[in-house]
Amino acid sequence: MSIDYIVTSLPSLSFDAPAPISWEKFAEVCESAGGATLLSRLTENFRDLETQLKNAIAEARVGNADFARPATGCSLFWKNRVLAAFQEKDVAKRDELLDRVWWDAAGELTPPESPLGLGALATYAIRLKVVLKRAKISTEAGNAAFDRLTAETKITF
Repeated sequence: MSIDYIVTSLPSLSFDAPAPISWEKFAEVCESAGGATLLSRLTENFRDLETQLKNAIAEARVGNADFARPATGCSLFWKNRVLAAFQEKDVAKRDELLDRVWWDAAGELTPPESPLGLGALATYAIRLKVVLKRAKISTEAGNAAFDRLTAETKITF
């Protein structure tokens, strides 16, 4: 199966909607086209951009870039997006803004001259991970985790 066919056959993703496909099913589709080699090639395409984003997030959290890993390309745009996200005081909104940064950065992997190639598949893979991550987030799960972590400190009268 060709990469172009895979890209066109995958269901559409939306940032705020549930994932229409599981990671396991996506991996199966990729395996039918090129196996683990295809998935490793997807990772290679994103490695430099991922390093830029992780450097920007680490710098925003710590306040300096002394520990940044080397990356090629212009990371100033992503650094500014990450810093803007960290201006948000609400942790849930900040997390959503950071997920949007990852979502948008994934789009950089799809070259305009090859909208159905390996870059498009890499974009899909990263965006699928974002959607799957966001699907796990819920108020109920957050409250349950908070209650579990603070159970020992609660005073009952």
